Amino acid sequence: MDESVKIELAQVQEIYNLIVEFFVTYSFQIVGAIIILLLGLWVASKVSNWSLALMQRHNLDITLSRFIASCVKILIIAMVAVVALGKLGISVTPLLAMIGAVGLGAGLAVQGLLSNYSAGLTIVLTRPYVVGDTISVQGVTGQVKEVHLSHTLLTNEDGVEISIPNKHVVGEIIHNSHANTLAEVSIDIAYSADPERAIASLKSTLSGFGEEICQDPAPQVGIEAFGESGITLGIRIWLPTERYYDLLYRANLAMFNALKAEGIEIPFPQREVRLLNTPSAA
Repeated sequence: MDESVKIELAQVQEIYNLIVEFFVTYSFQIVGAIIILLLGLWVASKVSNWSLALMQRHNLDITLSRFIASCVKILIIAMVAVVALGKLGISVTPLLAMIGAVGLGAGLAVQGLLSNYSAGLTIVLTRPYVVGDTISVQGVTGQVKEVHLSHTLLTNEDGVEISIPNKHVVGEIIHNSHANTLAEVSIDIAYSADPERAIASLKSTLSGFGEEICQDPAPQVGIEAFGESGITLGIRIWLPTERYYDLLYRANLAMFNALKAEGIEIPFPQREVRLLNTPSAA
């Protein structure tokens, strides 16, 4: 047999012996570490779910509850990982030093991502809004569907989801109308009509919607302006954001029908023009 082949076979045999010796020596440690890790993951998941359910039963904010539950899970997994590594005879101290050095370099490379997470932590702790609130920020308006550490997810009545990085939320002006959105409607009535009767009719019509529209604060109806063709009545209604357009269109139709039933004229834009007789030129 060729001498080079014999050398290669000897090297393979030596590697095989090393592998067998490793598993014979450390097999129980490896199996024990795997069992500890799997058991730790199961316990972390159970404890996280239990803590989340406990906080929800005590009506704690859902965003803060999820954040605390995630922190509990990560903490348990980290503790289990340290125990599993110790079972394998691996020292954690140099590993932590290496992770710290790598983390410093990675932190410099992903500053934008880390700023999103730090902003998300600020939102979770200060809670300028919670799930279900209607907010306007950076020219975007929607109802808060989810709050993550990296981004805030908004949605609207059409089901469109809008993702805003949290670094663009913290430090900005936020308009929060909670679960409702303000609708402002203007209706003109003729100058010959009785505005008090028209206002009473509109208020009665809106109160007929009951709990479908917000009654606290109650809808506001009054004279907004005096236009060229009629008296402008202003209506301000707080509508649930998730049904905003549906209720707005129904309210507009109901108010139109109410004014029509009361015989109150809704004028169209008009202008009176008078022609004056001028003496003819000589």
